[in-house]
Amino acid sequence: MRNEEGFGGRREGYGKPPQREARIGIADRDGVVGAIMLAPAVIYVIALVAVPFFLAIALSLSEATVGNPTIQQFVGLDNFISVVYDAAFMFALRNSIIITVATLVLLTILTILQVELLARDFPGKRLAQILLILPWAMPVALAAVGWLWLLDSEFSPIDWIIRAVGLLGPGTMLGPANNLFYLGREWLGIGAVVTINVWRTLPLSTIIVMAGRTAIPGELFEQAELDGAGYFRVLFQITLPALAILLIVAILFTVLVIFGDMTVVALTTRGGPGYTTEILPYWAYLKGIQGGALSQGAAIALFLFPVLLAVSILALRMAYRGQE
Repeated sequence: MRNEEGFGGRREGYGKPPQREARIGIADRDGVVGAIMLAPAVIYVIALVAVPFFLAIALSLSEATVGNPTIQQFVGLDNFISVVYDAAFMFALRNSIIITVATLVLLTILTILQVELLARDFPGKRLAQILLILPWAMPVALAAVGWLWLLDSEFSPIDWIIRAVGLLGPGTMLGPANNLFYLGREWLGIGAVVTINVWRTLPLSTIIVMAGRTAIPGELFEQAELDGAGYFRVLFQITLPALAILLIVAILFTVLVIFGDMTVVALTTRGGPGYTTEILPYWAYLKGIQGGALSQGAAIALFLFPVLLAVSILALRMAYRGQE
């Protein structure tokens, strides 16, 4: 009895612990945490996208040069009109369109072939995967050195092979010269740029489309085989319709990479011979930086903006549709 009272007294003494008011720190507020998490992305977009974009617009409407980069004299659309009437503009625009379209056609065909190859089991598949993805991992400068050697006007191993099979040289189909001078002729130079673009973007498009290829249920192919469907019927009625969205996404991302990039041209043909292989981004660099006309260089670069904006919107819409 004594113990019960004693314990009873203890129960009354300790009883239910007092309720403490929950303290809400700054880290517990959703709005604050969200703002902190978004801040780096917002700063990045403002500092590296918005500011350069509006600066380019301001430069294109002024008479700024490398020697005097201040934006003071407003000239309206004079810089845009001036570059449009330049003979090099039509060459640069034509080459940009030709190189982009040719790259897309070849890239689409090779991506489908490569995905179909990697979807099957064969000896050495791991090694083949490493070799096929290698161009994507290789630095552009290193790749350019390799391609400059392959396309050299005197020591090209490609020319050596063609001569060895009797197609190049005096009295042959591609003769009479002993070399083709890939980077010294207009259309061979454009073909070289297209080839290098396809070589370096093929791994990325293959990875994008391969993700969709592995997601197609194997039962569909087994059922098609039981029904006696041939390879091309399976390809055009099962595989390609299932990969359509991812193929479009890969193509649109390739347009963004190729149409706005000048790396390959700058490292290989350098726009030559003359300006026959120039493209708009490289011409903007030559005009604005090397030529010193910052305002005209900015005006040329802004011609790319409507195309890249439209392609970006389409790529994002296709990507969201692929997730649905």
